[in-house]
Amino acid sequence: MSTLHELVHEHVSLSDAAVDHLQAVVSDWQILSDLSFADLLMLARDHADQFVVLAQMRPYTAPTLHHEDLVGDVVAPADRPHVEAAFETGQIQRLDGRRTENGSVPGVADDPEGSVAYRDDAIPIWFGGEVIAVVTRQINPATTRSVSALEKAYLGTADELVDMLAVGAFPFPGESHERELAPRVGDGMLRLEPSGRVAYASPNAVSAYRRLGVVGNVIDRNIADFDMDDVAVLRALADGDALESEVEARGAVVLRRLLPLTRDHDVLGGLMLVREVTELRRHERLLLYKDATIREIHHRVKNNLQTVASLLRLQGRRLQAPEAVEALGESVRRISSIALVHETLSQDARQRVSFDKVASRLADMLTTGLTDPERPVQVVIDGLAGELGPDVATPLALVMSELVQNAVEHAFPSTGGEVVVRLDRRAARLIMEVVDDGVGLPDGWDLRRSANLGLQISLTLVESELAGTLAVDNDDTGTRCLVDIPLPG
Repeated sequence: MSTLHELVHEHVSLSDAAVDHLQAVVSDWQILSDLSFADLLMLARDHADQFVVLAQMRPYTAPTLHHEDLVGDVVAPADRPHVEAAFETGQIQRLDGRRTENGSVPGVADDPEGSVAYRDDAIPIWFGGEVIAVVTRQINPATTRSVSALEKAYLGTADELVDMLAVGAFPFPGESHERELAPRVGDGMLRLEPSGRVAYASPNAVSAYRRLGVVGNVIDRNIADFDMDDVAVLRALADGDALESEVEARGAVVLRRLLPLTRDHDVLGGLMLVREVTELRRHERLLLYKDATIREIHHRVKNNLQTVASLLRLQGRRLQAPEAVEALGESVRRISSIALVHETLSQDARQRVSFDKVASRLADMLTTGLTDPERPVQVVIDGLAGELGPDVATPLALVMSELVQNAVEHAFPSTGGEVVVRLDRRAARLIMEVVDDGVGLPDGWDLRRSANLGLQISLTLVESELAGTLAVDNDDTGTRCLVDIPLPG
């Protein structure tokens, strides 16, 4: 199914700002659909002067009239004269009609046997002084025959939202809220009068406030008498401003969203949707605690590794044999490479490593610890690897350290040079090249038979830990080590 942006780009001539406004309507029109017990369709005029369906919404509170997906369908204006009239007049057009069993988009039709009665409103969407789209609200009267208090409150509020939608007062400009968590009509709904008195509260809304410790029915009571954040609610209601807030009491957490209902800048009342999110917030807090614990563990591992490295340095100062001192120095660098990854993980709650930062710090560390002033070697990082999981970043950091260290120590026996680490992040792979402009490999050199300890470690890590390949050969100017590893999806 095409997205709204794709359909507009293909069929309709609208500015980016106008498309953003339509997207804002679509983001919030579930409320209107549920309150109206109605299917919603958004139609715009295409390049051929037809109507194309840009978006569709089905209600959670009633059976749908459209079991088929209509997004992308093209409709002739002659089949939807009330939509054409809404475009031309900029006024809401109301139509009562019938829908045949095989009709895909309701229109003006005869009354054949077996058809279904419906009501179809065409609501113009204004932007920039013109009608850019029309939303149709298709209600099946068979679903709203019993006139209960709930249905009266729902339908009355829906009609007021329709009037606001037609003049651009809904959705509220600049309102920001958690779309995934935002309360829906079925979660709990209160209809407020301008004074803050509760004219209607759905059973789910009453239950939500009962979890907060509110005893008794809330209908006919002023919200100031029982709400935990009544000052903010009453202020927003008086000013006609949307408000989203969260209250907590007696271990329960309730998320609330207030939508003032206005006409000509006068506040007619308010729609407040409530949702109990106690368990959700509890899980979020547990995850935050878990993230903090994992970060603390990484921090302690890093400190322990640095302690081990310091002990090895102290031991190295007591040794006389150059081979032993060099071996301990290599071990210190390997431990420091692992410590860098854990340090990065201790700073990020998402458990992802910015390998580019690790590579840059490794390059600085190796340049400082290995290069001889008489044979200066520059280590350069080229390209980006992006973020990696610790299961990839840790062995890859070790491999990079070993390959760069090997190049610095063996590629430049008498003069300085440059080592370039090229990082190439692809869709499902990561390519790392370590290229030097040194003396190159001797004739007959083979990775499997001739590799020193550092290359053997690199080969083992690449093949066993990273499930990749390592190739070492002569480049045009020196030696090239090519690491190719798959990345988990």
